[in-house]
Amino acid sequence: MRHAHPVETVRAAEAALMARLPEGTLMQRAAAGLAATCARLLTRRRGRVYGSRVTVLAGSGDNGGDALYAGAALARRGARVTAVLLTPEKAHPGGLAALRAAGGRVTAEQEVGLAEFSRADLVLDGIVGIGGRGGLRPGAAPYARAGRSGIVVAVDLPSGVDADTGEVAGEALRADVTVCFGTYKPGLLIDPGAEYTGAVQLVDIGLELPEPEVTALQHADAAALLPLPGAESDKYRRGVVGVAAGSARYPGAALLAVAGALRGGAGAVRYVGTAAEEVVRRFPETLVTEGGPAGAGRVQAWVVGPGGGEGARQALTEALASDVPVLVDADGLTELGRLGPDALAGRTAPTLLTPHTGEAARLLAGAEGGAPPAAEDLAAARLATARRLAAAYRATVLLKGSTTVVADPGGAVRVNPTGTSWLATAGSGDVLAGLAGSLLATGLSPLDAASLGAYLHGLAAREAAGDPGAPVTALAVAGALPTAWRAVRGA
Repeated sequence: MRHAHPVETVRAAEAALMARLPEGTLMQRAAAGLAATCARLLTRRRGRVYGSRVTVLAGSGDNGGDALYAGAALARRGARVTAVLLTPEKAHPGGLAALRAAGGRVTAEQEVGLAEFSRADLVLDGIVGIGGRGGLRPGAAPYARAGRSGIVVAVDLPSGVDADTGEVAGEALRADVTVCFGTYKPGLLIDPGAEYTGAVQLVDIGLELPEPEVTALQHADAAALLPLPGAESDKYRRGVVGVAAGSARYPGAALLAVAGALRGGAGAVRYVGTAAEEVVRRFPETLVTEGGPAGAGRVQAWVVGPGGGEGARQALTEALASDVPVLVDADGLTELGRLGPDALAGRTAPTLLTPHTGEAARLLAGAEGGAPPAAEDLAAARLATARRLAAAYRATVLLKGSTTVVADPGGAVRVNPTGTSWLATAGSGDVLAGLAGSLLATGLSPLDAASLGAYLHGLAAREAAGDPGAPVTALAVAGALPTAWRAVRGA
């Protein structure tokens, strides 16, 4: 599990550790790990560190100090290191002295700095640390636009990215590798900030941290959540998931939701809706019931809304009246936005909402009144949006997008690390809804079902798209889900 902590928590942990260590020890640990990573990158790129061109972009404070000390370590190994001081009067004195003592060059002339930046084999971005807010300042912004031929390594965080949220309020320096210290920062895992990080390397510097506010599953975590049948299992003990989806206009949504549900671990799928004939023809193992959720018989979870059309309001109302978990997607979310959070009041079973940002805007308008917020604004602040929705509806929220964020009403957040841009295809959300609903029916909590569903869905999409990637259909993603399960179990 990747653990991410906000800046305030990291600062407190650093202060507690520094109080017990000799002065400068923590910075030396960070710089040593940073220099080791840079040395590996240079060796991979050029065969050796000796003779490599390294440019250090050094801002004020400890972030610039980390970069300068790492530059000094590389200079001692024979690299030709030039430090460009963005704020010369605030440069870290110890780091600056160490670099000069190791034979490194120092300049405050930005024309020289830009020339060094463009021809360096490796650039250390120590402009702004985790305490920075907003985009790059005017003096540093040209580096975000300049051409480069070498690797850019961000020190703890790409400059211009908000460490706590991943928001990018202006220009930011895109990294090929980010070396973070002590713990991941939420902004490294969540778009748009995650688009700037490149590969992320974690350096342990000995921080003692509380339970994380934001986590991201890895294969071992996903494997531990997989619902696996035992020797005494039967289809009912494994759970039955009900799917209320599809309409005359969108019959395919029913097929895709059922396709995801059949591969989500539940023992059986019970379908209600207008596409029963098409569903049984394509998936004869599906149980079909006439009418809506109220008369469908016992299930352990409901999926309501994909392609629901004119029947979505009635299906949603009946499902929410049950005492089992309910996943609400697509047209169900539109209806829920019209009804507002009061529609969930008094429910004893949990609710999982799976909006994209357009649906999130309608849900927030239903909860807060007024016009819906702009979807692009919600996408730029994914973490805040997911938390805002979870708090407003007292439900777990899976916010879909380039980074899928899952937030529960208790404050826990999981960020999904899998997926591919090829998932931006019609029907992929229907498959995800069926998959996550099936996981709910096996007994997983909404947080676990949503985060595991997103994880498997992303892996399946990568498998379906192949390498280097090609267009996929939603049904192909559903078909690749067993491969995703096997990949997780095998790990």
